[in-house]
Amino acid sequence: MKIAFDGKRFFNNGSGLGNYSRDLVRILATYYPDNEYLLLNNKKSERGKEILALPSVSFIETSKGKLSRQFKMGKDAQNANCDIFHGLSGELPLRWNEKSIKKIVTIHDLIFLRYPKYYGFFDRKIHFWKFKKAAEQADLIIAISEQTKADIIKFLKIPENKIRVVYQGCHHSFKENKPQEFLESVQDKFKIPKEFILNVGTIEERKNLLNIVKSFNNTEIPLVVVGKKKEKYFKKVERFIIKNKLQNQVFFLENVSMEELAAIYKLAKIFVYPSVFEGFGIPVIEALFSGTAVITSNSSSLPEAGGKDSLYIDPNNIDDLKSKILFLWSNESERKRRVEKGLLYVQKFSDENIAKELMKVYRETITI
Repeated sequence: MKIAFDGKRFFNNGSGLGNYSRDLVRILATYYPDNEYLLLNNKKSERGKEILALPSVSFIETSKGKLSRQFKMGKDAQNANCDIFHGLSGELPLRWNEKSIKKIVTIHDLIFLRYPKYYGFFDRKIHFWKFKKAAEQADLIIAISEQTKADIIKFLKIPENKIRVVYQGCHHSFKENKPQEFLESVQDKFKIPKEFILNVGTIEERKNLLNIVKSFNNTEIPLVVVGKKKEKYFKKVERFIIKNKLQNQVFFLENVSMEELAAIYKLAKIFVYPSVFEGFGIPVIEALFSGTAVITSNSSSLPEAGGKDSLYIDPNNIDDLKSKILFLWSNESERKRRVEKGLLYVQKFSDENIAKELMKVYRETITI
């Protein structure tokens, strides 16, 4: 098979959709190297260069011109005689020629419809139009969780038989054993306390950092936070920290590489992630692969990611969050039990399993 990908996120995004795109191409090229994988974009970047070096992966510079991604990328894939075009971030090109090509689109979440308050009016309208159009065009849709599948059926009015659930994995760094010297060097570099609880994710309202910080008030537990700051919400969190004199208890880290982040996960005693809503929740998977106990929300897709041995809380209940943090923090045997069970559970998100599920969808699409 010859499979084309919309490479915009692969080359342009440092996290999130970029990580999904790079991991997907990497694992397919690793486990199914007999196929050809073509990344289409208007230019390359340094991101993913080690994946582009794989023998079965190549780059095609798309036709120039305004809106070329929408109007020319699909035709470029057809002219390259691709069997399948896979849109990796909820979009497909709008124009195609008469050549035969199957179309797949991955939809990660429909949070802009479930929680419209987090998005501007015009952003919501544009997102809805693009996602609805892509879902209707596609021969098959990949949803990254059962939660997202249910939302596609509910909000986009797409029949269930057109949707396949294929979970995400995470970067291989989180699955590797790190030398103790490297862990210690990361701890020293970022001046991280010896024992701490970790939160990773964009610092925005939906991710719920303010409730985490509130739950740490009147404790002596250190909190380490890694994530891009959305300024307005971060200011709200910062005001609470200053008002309650938590400056020496909450540590914000910046310019953390993937390898360093993997080390920080392994150094943490607990990972806490009380997000209001997630299409899947990759940080939960990263923590489980790292051998770190997880506390996360009991809603949306997060129980799918965390499995039955993570600890679940109501994301809006600060007392619930605080009591479960204190319980795990002071109970080493319980942490160890949950870590061991979590490591067993998270193997369902291994690269090999995900590659198999993706290839199953590609082969099915060819027969439609």
